[in-house]
Amino acid sequence: MTHTLYGRMYLAAYDTAAKALYDRTRTGFLLRVAVLAELASLGRIADSAGEVRVTDSGRTGDPVLDLVLDGIGAHRRTWKAWVRSDRRETLVAVEDRLAALGLITVEERPVFARAARREVAVREATGVRALQAGLTELLRSRGPVEPYDAVVLALASAGGVRHVVSRADARAHKDRLDALTGRLDAIAPALGRTVRGLGTTLVAAQGGMGGG
Repeated sequence: MTHTLYGRMYLAAYDTAAKALYDRTRTGFLLRVAVLAELASLGRIADSAGEVRVTDSGRTGDPVLDLVLDGIGAHRRTWKAWVRSDRRETLVAVEDRLAALGLITVEERPVFARAARREVAVREATGVRALQAGLTELLRSRGPVEPYDAVVLALASAGGVRHVVSRADARAHKDRLDALTGRLDAIAPALGRTVRGLGTTLVAAQGGMGGG
């Protein structure tokens, strides 16, 4: 359905039964990690003593990746700081991109005078459910996992996306999930550490910073 890591992460986080993201605040964080991992995999950013360094500032041709890459180029911050930064902007950018590709529809519903709520629907719910079921099956199997799927599964577990990684599966396949999360260390050790601590970050965000 989509070849981008952030696109797969977004669709994995979409709850087709509820017809909405499983949690907008959490999804914003997961997408930030996904975009950083994708940029690193493409050789556009790298780790520099725990901070994110731009190694190639040229256009990727993808508006979401370029948006985040431009922001990183303007500052020197840790991976954790970049995961926490601009998460709402990234979430909106991802939704706009997926809508432009015809994968989702987005409507702005007024809530009160100066605010609106985004209502998002996937165009092919069957395909999204198949993607999610495929990810769950990869976790339960002993077969190889492609790099992007490894990141999505690691993030789904860390972010509590239970329709992809249930609590039972998280317990039963803890070692496999640890190994998949460890794949992030090859991209950037500090990014792997950030994902391992993501649960605490998400709790703090929802308790102290509110929803997305």
